[in-house]
Amino acid sequence: MKTPTKYKDEKYASLISKFAAEYFELESNTNSLITVTRVDVLDRGKRALVFFTTLPREQETLALEFAKRRRNDFRRFIMSKKSFGFAPRIDFEIDLGEHNRQRIDELSNEYPVPTPSREVDQSVDFEN
Repeated sequence: MKTPTKYKDEKYASLISKFAAEYFELESNTNSLITVTRVDVLDRGKRALVFFTTLPREQETLALEFAKRRRNDFRRFIMSKKSFGFAPRIDFEIDLGEHNRQRIDELSNEYPVPTPSREVDQSVDFEN
């Protein structure tokens, strides 16, 4: 069963994720596509860690610098939405777990798993 705190943290994470995606869409340049992958809410809602990826991948460090530089503006953006009594302290990170998942997908597509052949044995008589 979910505790009220876990439910509240999940709700905060969902809202922050939505707002981060909206903020990046409005404020970032068109050199890269920033995708918010997940948000972790920490310290009972006082801190939030926003994970994202970018396309092309070479733009990640610039996108991270942009996000960290604009985190106070993003906090004000959250407050302007009036969904929170207070806005948590925000930090941004590149989602390395998502990179690992994408690499696993690439590798699994390169080497397809062989399917076992189902040959019927004609010598077995099932009627007797």
